Amino acid sequence: MININELSFAYPRQPELYRKLSLKLHTGSVTGLLGINGAGKTTLLKLLSGLLTHSGGTIEVNDFKPFDRKVKSLNEIYFLPEEYFLPPVKISNYVKAHKGFYPKFSAEKFQTILEDFNLNSNSKINKLSHGQKKKFIVTFALATNCSLLLLDEPTNGLDIPSKALFRKIVAGSIDDNQLMIISTHQVKDVENLIDNIVVLKDGKVVFHENTTTISEKLVFRSGRTVDEASAIYSEPIPDGIKSISWQINGHSSDIDIELLFNAINSGKIILTDHEY
Repeated sequence: MININELSFAYPRQPELYRKLSLKLHTGSVTGLLGINGAGKTTLLKLLSGLLTHSGGTIEVNDFKPFDRKVKSLNEIYFLPEEYFLPPVKISNYVKAHKGFYPKFSAEKFQTILEDFNLNSNSKINKLSHGQKKKFIVTFALATNCSLLLLDEPTNGLDIPSKALFRKIVAGSIDDNQLMIISTHQVKDVENLIDNIVVLKDGKVVFHENTTTISEKLVFRSGRTVDEASAIYSEPIPDGIKSISWQINGHSSDIDIELLFNAINSGKIILTDHEY
C-alpha cells in the first residue's frame, strides 16, 4: 500500500523537515500518526496525497508515485485536511458534484452515516455549525470507500458525544482492503480505534508498532506509587503516578497512547519490530 524509502523534504528557505524517512504501511489497519508540533505529520499526509513532492528518496502509494497525480491513484485516496473549504450548497448537491471522482462511492453508506450523525441531506453546508461540517465531511470521506483515507485532526470541532459516535462509525466503516491514517494530537479521542502507531521525530520515523506487539511487550499501570526499578517511564497524575514497564509475566493492560507517546518522545522506549 505505502512504501516510503529514505524520503527527504524541505519547504523553500526552511531547514530540511525529513532526512531519509522510511516507512511501510499495509491495508487493514487504522494507523495513528503522532508527533509534536512541527514534526511533519500534515506534510507527510500531503506527500501521500500528491499535494507536495519530495526532494529525495522514493514514495509510492498503491504502486503509484502520488505527485504524478494519475487518475487511478487519486480516486483511491481521500485526504481530509484539518482546515477545509466547503461551498454554500446543499449537502445533496455537494455529493452529486463530487461523488463521481470516487468510483467506489456508496450513496447508501453515505446516507446511513449522515443519519447516524443526525444530519439532513437537504441542509445547506454554510448553515451548519463547525462540528456539523466536520461530521458531514467525515461522512463523505468514509462513503468514498477509498483504499487510503488520510484524516488530519478529524475530531477537532466535535463535542464529546460526537467523538464517541465518530469512533463507533469509523470502526464499523473500515474493512481489510483499506488503510486509514489519523494524524492527531487528541489521542484520547481515537485511542480505541488505532491498531498501529507511527511516531515522527527529528525528520524520521522513531517508532512504528502495532498495538498487539505493544501490549505483549509493555505494561501500563497507574497507582499511588511506582516501582522505580522496573518502570521505564512514569508521570505524576492528580491521585498518584502512571508508568510503563516491560512485560515479564504475561499480564495484559490497556495501552495509554498519550503516556506511550511521551515515553517515546523522551527517548525512553524504542521498539524495532517494523522496518523503518
